Amino acid sequence: MPPGSGWPEDPAAPDTPVAHGPAEVAELAAAAPGLAGLCARQSVCRACDRLVEWRERVAVERRRAFETEEYWGRPVPGWGADEPRILIVGLAPAAHGGNRTGRIFTGDRSGDWLFASLHRVGLAALPASVRAGDGQRLLGARVAATVRCAPPGNKPTPAERAACLPWLAREVAEVAPSVRCVVALGGYAWQGAWPALKQAGYGLPRPRPAFGHGVQIEITSPEGAAVAMLGCYHPSQQNTFTGRVTEAMLDEVFTRARELAGLPPAPQGR
Repeated sequence: MPPGSGWPEDPAAPDTPVAHGPAEVAELAAAAPGLAGLCARQSVCRACDRLVEWRERVAVERRRAFETEEYWGRPVPGWGADEPRILIVGLAPAAHGGNRTGRIFTGDRSGDWLFASLHRVGLAALPASVRAGDGQRLLGARVAATVRCAPPGNKPTPAERAACLPWLAREVAEVAPSVRCVVALGGYAWQGAWPALKQAGYGLPRPRPAFGHGVQIEITSPEGAAVAMLGCYHPSQQNTFTGRVTEAMLDEVFTRARELAGLPPAPQGR
């Protein structure tokens, strides 16, 4: 989907600068004019040849269930509150989820579980997120990913993770003044968020604590504020189908995130 062609919530314009390699990612991320400008530049990145080829091929070939739909087929930028109290970090968009809808964690089973839980605990306006422009809003929270393009087999290479790191590091730095809790969805996100937090100026414990569901550690924001970091099993189909992740487990983590972030309790009946 070309930038500025009318896709709902598209942050980019036809003249948004495009990164064509890791060095340009670092340059454009550092020089982006604020959070909105950063997201625009994230959404048109072409730095990783393998990821560009894959995301665009999937957008043309499509899955049978979505064969009549247009696909986003571009990097998926961070999304949610501009001054979040909670920052949620995932691994990467899904080929037929965010790569189709243009919104992270939207349009696949993992997103169904995630947004339902966020709604139950008062962090999302609606219980589901099906496409950009559907009215969904995050309340006091923001979602980002360590890699912005859908990777083949859901496995970005180390070089691809490194190339994408400046996008996340700058986004983390932009929202740092308001964030009081970081939630990592899965072990890969736990690992991938670490260098981004470091580059953004966070004080981190050494060595890095091991990931686990419900693990809680304390990190320090660039401004010196105490920030909690929580581990949460990823709501993937493999985890939800086997019972490794349940609705109650997700709700417990995000309820705790609300408390740690200093947000008031969710309204009754959510």
